[in-house]
Amino acid sequence: MTMLTKGPQASQMDHSEPYAHWMLREIYEQPETLAATLGRYVDGDGFRKDACAPIREWLKATRGEIVIAASGSSRHAGLAAELMIEDLSGIAVDVEYASEYCYRSETAKKNASVMIISQSGETADTLASLRKANLAGHPTLAITNAEDSTMAREASVSFPTDAGVERAIPATKSFTAQLLNLRLLSLLAAESRQTVDENDLSVLLRELLEIPSRVEKQMKNMERSVRTIAEDYRIVKNFLFLGRGIHYPIAREGALKLKETAYLHAEGYPSGELKHGPNALVSDDTALVMIATVDRRDVGSVQRYEKVLNLMHDTREQGANIVAVANAGDDTVRALAKHVIEVEETTEALLTICEVIPLQFLSYIMAVNNGIDVDHPRNLTKAVLTE
Repeated sequence: MTMLTKGPQASQMDHSEPYAHWMLREIYEQPETLAATLGRYVDGDGFRKDACAPIREWLKATRGEIVIAASGSSRHAGLAAELMIEDLSGIAVDVEYASEYCYRSETAKKNASVMIISQSGETADTLASLRKANLAGHPTLAITNAEDSTMAREASVSFPTDAGVERAIPATKSFTAQLLNLRLLSLLAAESRQTVDENDLSVLLRELLEIPSRVEKQMKNMERSVRTIAEDYRIVKNFLFLGRGIHYPIAREGALKLKETAYLHAEGYPSGELKHGPNALVSDDTALVMIATVDRRDVGSVQRYEKVLNLMHDTREQGANIVAVANAGDDTVRALAKHVIEVEETTEALLTICEVIPLQFLSYIMAVNNGIDVDHPRNLTKAVLTE
């Protein structure tokens, strides 16, 4: 694991040595935490029966729809899960803001199973959503990073991540652990519904097992690239993050990270929505962070990628200032973007884990460059305990 020298605020955070801040340490811990979470649920090329049995039972009780209630970064993980689960298993998924779901009528959701996602397992509005779902008799499942939390205890089934204590307020390793659990859930759902044959399921699981080593191998280059970009963008105050399909939630997460750590204005949009209004903001003063990765084995992924290339071309003609997250060696993207952050190609769903990490680096480095205590952003707490 890479060890970095202390930064300008290291004196405030000596207990995080040899890293300057807990946030940077926790970004670099992700290969370990992903491996730990995988080890909890996967044994060799198959699922651990004891750990996965309750999840399989919850999926059996699911009659055709899953409602996900979550807030902040956890909701972005839920948005990615919506596509993972629907595409592999055909189970319909609806993602709600927890702060809204806990006040919704039950009329349209009577037959749903309910999943809540929370790093702490104590967030007030998400806990209220869980209790509402339990009271209504829904089968409930809690994904938390604290298996002794209130949500883990009160849900029908607890499906904890294994990211360890996250000391920095911005979610980094807990977010990628959530994405990993949700990918496992989508594979278990496909198994349950028999929508993917056994051989293909084994291939998908093996690719998932490779993720910790893939991530670790790329992190130094990611940080190096982002440091150059952050220096070039020191005076930029507005960022638009764009992604298509499953990459849209990652664009949302990248924007949220930049807001909460660097106090910069940032918004996340589906790439195809840029021309429906936000395009008016595109100028040399507003950076476009465009996720342009692709899984070339996936026809849908290639189609989305080609649309992103068209958008990059059009916005460049307008004078856009483009930062692209793209596949390593993609010269087409490099010709269209001012800066490129490279990630190794992998399965479309797993690209989300790889591509969010450079966005975490971007928010961290931009914040440090602005003299901000990234571990304790103003007005924020690790768990929102009151609405």
